[in-house]
Amino acid sequence: LMQHTLKAPFTLEGKGLHTGLHLSISFLPAPANYGYKIQRMDLEGQPFILPLAENVFDTSRGTVVGTPECRVSTIEHAMAALVALGVDNCLMQVNGPEFPILDGSSILYVEQIQKVGLENQGVPRNYLEINEPFEYYDEISGSCLRVQPADRFAVDSTIEFPDSQFVQRQSATLEHMSDFPEEIASARTFVFVREIEALLNMGLIKGGDLSNALVIYERLVPQERLDKLADTLGVEHRDANHLGYLQERPVKWSNEPARHKLLDIIGDMALIGRPLKGRIIAIRPGHDANNKFARMVRAKFKHLFS
Repeated sequence: LMQHTLKAPFTLEGKGLHTGLHLSISFLPAPANYGYKIQRMDLEGQPFILPLAENVFDTSRGTVVGTPECRVSTIEHAMAALVALGVDNCLMQVNGPEFPILDGSSILYVEQIQKVGLENQGVPRNYLEINEPFEYYDEISGSCLRVQPADRFAVDSTIEFPDSQFVQRQSATLEHMSDFPEEIASARTFVFVREIEALLNMGLIKGGDLSNALVIYERLVPQERLDKLADTLGVEHRDANHLGYLQERPVKWSNEPARHKLLDIIGDMALIGRPLKGRIIAIRPGHDANNKFARMVRAKFKHLFS
């Protein structure tokens, strides 16, 4: 297969999940063998960032990539769309420290890529082919990512939250990237109500609300406390006695959280720097484990990246 880029540029706007800033991001065609680059248009000199696994600085609530002086966060949903739709070369120009969260999924990126279309660049795609299985395992979190040989990129993802009554164990599979737009792209990021206060205290999710995430309420809290949280997020008050999902739009699939975690894996694997031919089997994935696995892959095949 040949490398592809966008036929035309496109721009999306929206607020940042963590900063709450109004952000604009443009995706531009790029020449063959360019790969992916991110440019901070709001900083002096408009510096470039290479979205590679070893350039990731933080993975606490999303993937943050860059240098100590220049970073950009929440890149994984856009990266997943580029990888899944076969965009090999692209320049992303953003006017702030993170990509807009949009609706918490990849679907708006996907729709714009489909709208402008792809251009065949007539240069062979440089795949990274897996010849033997290997894995990353974290004893503390129980996260495990294993890759095995395959003739294409495929992902199996299983999430486990033993203390959760709504997301205790879910699985999702993507056999063909061509199914990404219909089966995975609309799966939204999710958060538990019990996590929100801590995230707010950390100065995060300033742009979070019920329009860009699945919010899972599964442990009763006093009505006054839930009302205060609702006021902070700028959403209507809910009955504290009713557990369940609190988002504006209904859950699209019963395993939507597992599908979103699969989406995140695809986005984080973009930071390997080459499209993968292999099947990833993930148990309890997360951005930290995804990044450590991507670093492992790059180290194992470092002769291909020199």
